[in-house]
Amino acid sequence: MSARVFLVGAGPGDPELLTVRAARLLASADVVVHDALVSDAVLALAPPTAELIDVGKRPGRGVPQDLINVLLVQLAQAGRTVVRLKGGDPFVFGRGGEEAQTLAEAGIAVEVVPGISSAVGAPAAAGIPVTYRGMSASFTVVTGHRQHGETPVNWAALAQTGGTIVVLMGVAERGIIAAALVEGGLSADTPVAAVHRATTGEQSVVRCPLRELATTPIESPAVIVIGAVASLDVHSIAAAIEA
Repeated sequence: MSARVFLVGAGPGDPELLTVRAARLLASADVVVHDALVSDAVLALAPPTAELIDVGKRPGRGVPQDLINVLLVQLAQAGRTVVRLKGGDPFVFGRGGEEAQTLAEAGIAVEVVPGISSAVGAPAAAGIPVTYRGMSASFTVVTGHRQHGETPVNWAALAQTGGTIVVLMGVAERGIIAAALVEGGLSADTPVAAVHRATTGEQSVVRCPLRELATTPIESPAVIVIGAVASLDVHSIAAAIEA
Protein backbone atom coordinates (compact mmCIF):
# COMPACT_ATOMS: atom_id res chain seq x y z
CA MET A 1 0.00 0.00 0.00
CA SER A 2 1.38 3.41 -0.94
CA ALA A 3 2.09 5.99 1.75
CA ARG A 4 -0.92 8.11 2.68
CA VAL A 5 -1.92 10.65 5.30
CA PHE A 6 -5.49 11.57 6.17
CA LEU A 7 -5.99 15.24 7.06
CA VAL A 8 -9.11 15.01 9.20
CA GLY A 9 -11.28 17.77 10.64
CA ALA A 10 -12.28 17.01 14.23
CA GLY A 11 -15.07 19.60 14.29
CA PRO A 12 -15.68 22.05 17.14
CA GLY A 13 -15.41 19.54 20.01
CA ASP A 14 -18.40 17.23 20.36
CA PRO A 15 -17.48 13.80 18.91
CA GLU A 16 -21.02 13.42 17.60
CA LEU A 17 -20.30 16.27 15.18
CA LEU A 18 -17.55 14.30 13.43
CA THR A 19 -18.31 13.11 9.93
CA VAL A 20 -18.85 9.37 9.49
CA ARG A 21 -15.66 9.23 7.42
CA ALA A 22 -13.65 10.93 10.16
CA ALA A 23 -14.90 8.51 12.82
CA ARG A 24 -14.10 5.50 10.62
CA LEU A 25 -10.58 6.71 9.93
CA LEU A 26 -9.92 7.40 13.60
CA ALA A 27 -11.05 3.89 14.49
CA SER A 28 -8.52 2.39 12.08
CA ALA A 29 -5.53 4.68 12.74
CA ASP A 30 -2.08 3.44 13.70
CA VAL A 31 -1.05 6.92 14.78
CA VAL A 32 -3.01 10.11 15.41
CA VAL A 33 -1.11 13.39 15.18
CA HIS A 34 -3.43 15.90 16.81
CA ASP A 35 -3.72 19.56 17.71
CA ALA A 36 -4.26 21.01 21.18
CA LEU A 37 -7.92 21.84 20.58
CA VAL A 38 -8.97 18.30 19.72
CA SER A 39 -11.11 17.09 22.62
CA ASP A 40 -10.37 14.01 24.68
CA ALA A 41 -13.78 12.66 23.70
CA VAL A 42 -12.77 12.71 20.03
CA LEU A 43 -9.36 11.17 20.72
CA ALA A 44 -11.12 8.37 22.60
CA LEU A 45 -12.47 7.13 19.26
CA ALA A 46 -8.97 6.02 18.25
CA PRO A 47 -8.15 2.38 19.02
CA PRO A 48 -6.25 1.64 22.25
CA THR A 49 -3.29 0.49 20.16
CA ALA A 50 -2.99 3.80 18.32
CA GLU A 51 -0.13 6.13 19.16
CA LEU A 52 -1.35 9.62 20.03
CA ILE A 53 1.11 12.43 19.28
CA ASP A 54 0.23 15.90 20.56
CA VAL A 55 1.71 18.61 18.33
CA GLY A 56 -0.59 21.38 19.53
CA LYS A 57 0.51 24.98 19.43
CA ARG A 58 -0.03 26.75 22.74
CA PRO A 59 0.84 30.27 23.93
CA GLY A 60 4.58 30.42 24.53
CA ARG A 61 5.28 26.91 23.34
CA GLY A 62 4.41 24.32 20.76
CA VAL A 63 5.85 22.15 18.03
CA PRO A 64 7.18 24.20 15.07
CA GLN A 65 5.25 23.63 11.86
CA ASP A 66 8.35 22.49 9.97
CA LEU A 67 8.86 19.67 12.48
CA ILE A 68 5.21 18.62 12.17
CA ASN A 69 5.62 18.43 8.40
CA VAL A 70 8.72 16.24 8.74
CA LEU A 71 6.99 14.01 11.29
CA LEU A 72 4.03 13.37 9.00
CA VAL A 73 6.32 12.42 6.13
CA GLN A 74 8.36 10.06 8.29
CA LEU A 75 5.31 8.33 9.77
CA ALA A 76 3.74 7.81 6.37
CA GLN A 77 6.95 6.52 4.85
CA ALA A 78 7.18 4.01 7.71
CA GLY A 79 3.96 2.46 6.39
CA ARG A 80 1.71 3.51 9.24
CA THR A 81 -1.91 4.61 8.85
CA VAL A 82 -1.63 8.28 9.80
CA VAL A 83 -4.54 10.49 10.81
CA ARG A 84 -3.59 14.14 11.13
CA LEU A 85 -6.40 15.38 13.33
CA LYS A 86 -7.19 19.08 13.43
CA GLY A 87 -9.80 21.02 15.37
CA GLY A 88 -12.58 22.34 13.15
CA ASP A 89 -11.72 22.01 9.48
CA PRO A 90 -8.18 21.26 8.26
CA PHE A 91 -8.20 24.11 5.76
CA VAL A 92 -9.68 26.86 7.97
CA PHE A 93 -6.70 28.41 9.78
CA GLY A 94 -5.42 24.91 10.45
CA ARG A 95 -2.33 25.06 8.20
CA GLY A 96 -3.63 21.95 6.51
CA GLY A 97 -2.74 23.41 3.14
CA GLU A 98 0.94 23.63 4.10
CA GLU A 99 0.97 20.07 5.36
CA ALA A 100 -0.81 18.74 2.27
CA GLN A 101 1.68 20.48 0.01
CA THR A 102 4.67 19.11 1.95
CA LEU A 103 3.28 15.58 1.80
CA ALA A 104 2.52 15.83 -1.91
CA GLU A 105 6.05 17.04 -2.62
CA ALA A 106 7.34 13.97 -0.75
CA GLY A 107 5.25 11.71 -2.98
CA ILE A 108 2.74 10.89 -0.25
CA ALA A 109 -0.96 10.73 -1.07
CA VAL A 110 -3.23 12.97 0.97
CA GLU A 111 -6.94 12.64 1.63
CA VAL A 112 -8.67 15.65 3.16
CA VAL A 113 -11.71 14.95 5.32
CA PRO A 114 -13.55 18.23 5.96
CA GLY A 115 -14.86 19.05 9.41
CA ILE A 116 -17.30 21.55 10.88
CA SER A 117 -15.34 24.73 11.42
CA SER A 118 -15.72 26.42 14.79
CA ALA A 119 -16.34 29.58 12.77
CA VAL A 120 -19.88 28.32 12.14
CA GLY A 121 -20.15 25.52 14.72
CA ALA A 122 -19.50 27.73 17.76
CA PRO A 123 -22.06 30.43 16.88
CA ALA A 124 -24.63 27.75 16.04
CA ALA A 125 -24.05 26.00 19.36
CA ALA A 126 -24.69 29.34 21.09
CA GLY A 127 -27.92 29.87 19.16
CA ILE A 128 -26.40 32.53 16.92
CA PRO A 129 -27.10 32.31 13.17
CA VAL A 130 -24.20 33.97 11.35
CA THR A 131 -26.62 35.13 8.66
CA TYR A 132 -30.16 36.28 9.29
CA ARG A 133 -32.59 37.98 6.93
CA GLY A 134 -32.74 41.70 7.64
CA MET A 135 -29.74 41.53 9.98
CA SER A 136 -26.80 40.00 8.16
CA ALA A 137 -26.49 38.94 4.54
CA SER A 138 -22.88 37.78 4.86
CA PHE A 139 -20.22 36.73 7.31
CA THR A 140 -16.45 37.10 7.33
CA VAL A 141 -14.12 34.69 9.11
CA VAL A 142 -10.82 36.19 10.20
CA THR A 143 -7.93 35.22 12.45
CA GLY A 144 -7.14 37.43 15.40
CA HIS A 145 -3.59 36.13 15.56
CA ARG A 146 -0.88 36.96 13.02
CA GLN A 147 2.73 35.81 12.99
CA HIS A 148 5.48 38.41 13.15
CA GLY A 149 6.08 39.82 9.69
CA GLU A 150 2.72 38.75 8.25
CA THR A 151 0.39 41.32 6.71
CA PRO A 152 -1.90 42.61 9.48
CA VAL A 153 -5.67 42.24 9.24
CA ASN A 154 -7.33 45.35 7.81
CA TRP A 155 -9.88 45.80 10.58
CA ALA A 156 -10.92 49.21 9.28
CA ALA A 157 -11.96 47.62 5.99
CA LEU A 158 -13.87 44.87 7.81
CA ALA A 159 -15.71 47.53 9.80
CA GLN A 160 -17.15 48.78 6.52
CA THR A 161 -18.15 45.44 4.98
CA GLY A 162 -21.34 44.93 6.95
CA GLY A 163 -22.57 41.51 7.96
CA THR A 164 -21.14 39.34 10.72
CA ILE A 165 -17.47 39.16 11.70
CA VAL A 166 -16.31 35.87 13.21
CA VAL A 167 -12.90 36.04 14.86
CA LEU A 168 -10.89 32.91 15.58
CA MET A 169 -7.87 32.95 17.92
CA GLY A 170 -8.61 36.52 18.90
CA VAL A 171 -9.06 36.47 22.69
CA ALA A 172 -5.62 37.87 23.51
CA GLU A 173 -5.96 40.68 20.95
CA ARG A 174 -9.62 41.47 21.52
CA GLY A 175 -8.95 44.97 22.87
CA ILE A 176 -6.88 45.92 19.84
CA ILE A 177 -9.46 44.39 17.51
CA ALA A 178 -12.36 46.24 19.13
CA ALA A 179 -10.53 49.57 19.01
CA ALA A 180 -9.59 49.10 15.35
CA LEU A 181 -13.16 48.21 14.37
CA VAL A 182 -14.61 51.23 16.16
CA GLU A 183 -11.96 53.48 14.64
CA GLY A 184 -12.91 52.02 11.26
CA GLY A 185 -16.51 53.08 11.73
CA LEU A 186 -18.26 50.15 13.41
CA SER A 187 -20.60 51.28 16.17
CA ALA A 188 -19.29 50.80 19.70
CA ASP A 189 -22.77 49.48 20.54
CA THR A 190 -22.41 46.55 18.13
CA PRO A 191 -23.34 43.29 19.91
CA VAL A 192 -20.56 40.79 20.59
CA ALA A 193 -20.72 37.19 21.76
CA ALA A 194 -17.75 35.03 22.74
CA VAL A 195 -18.33 31.28 22.74
CA HIS A 196 -15.89 29.32 24.90
CA ARG A 197 -15.32 25.58 24.26
CA ALA A 198 -18.32 25.34 21.97
CA THR A 199 -20.32 22.09 21.74
CA THR A 200 -18.60 20.59 24.82
CA GLY A 201 -19.79 20.21 28.40
CA GLU A 202 -17.69 23.26 29.26
CA GLN A 203 -19.40 25.59 26.77
CA SER A 204 -20.12 29.11 27.98
CA VAL A 205 -21.19 32.29 26.22
CA VAL A 206 -20.25 35.84 27.18
CA ARG A 207 -22.07 38.79 25.58
CA CYS A 208 -21.22 42.47 25.61
CA PRO A 209 -21.21 45.55 23.38
CA LEU A 210 -18.11 46.09 21.28
CA ARG A 211 -17.00 48.97 23.52
CA GLU A 212 -16.67 46.56 26.45
CA LEU A 213 -14.91 43.74 24.63
CA ALA A 214 -11.46 44.72 25.87
CA THR A 215 -12.48 44.63 29.55
CA THR A 216 -14.91 41.72 29.47
CA PRO A 217 -13.34 38.53 30.87
CA ILE A 218 -13.17 35.90 28.14
CA GLU A 219 -11.41 32.59 28.53
CA SER A 220 -9.51 31.06 25.63
CA PRO A 221 -10.22 29.17 23.43
CA ALA A 222 -13.22 31.15 22.26
CA VAL A 223 -14.84 32.20 19.00
CA ILE A 224 -15.81 35.87 18.95
CA VAL A 225 -18.90 36.87 16.97
CA ILE A 226 -19.32 40.56 16.17
CA GLY A 227 -22.47 41.96 14.60
CA ALA A 228 -26.22 42.34 15.06
CA VAL A 229 -26.77 38.57 15.11
CA ALA A 230 -24.63 38.27 18.25
CA SER A 231 -27.63 39.58 20.18
CA LEU A 232 -29.68 36.52 19.19
CA ASP A 233 -30.09 33.22 20.99
CA VAL A 234 -32.53 31.05 19.06
CA HIS A 235 -32.29 28.36 21.76
CA SER A 236 -33.75 30.75 24.34
CA ILE A 237 -36.45 31.84 21.89
CA ALA A 238 -37.42 28.24 21.24
CA ALA A 239 -37.50 27.47 24.98
CA ALA A 240 -39.73 30.48 25.62
CA ILE A 241 -42.15 29.38 22.89
CA GLU A 242 -42.34 25.84 24.29
CA ALA A 243 -43.00 27.20 27.76
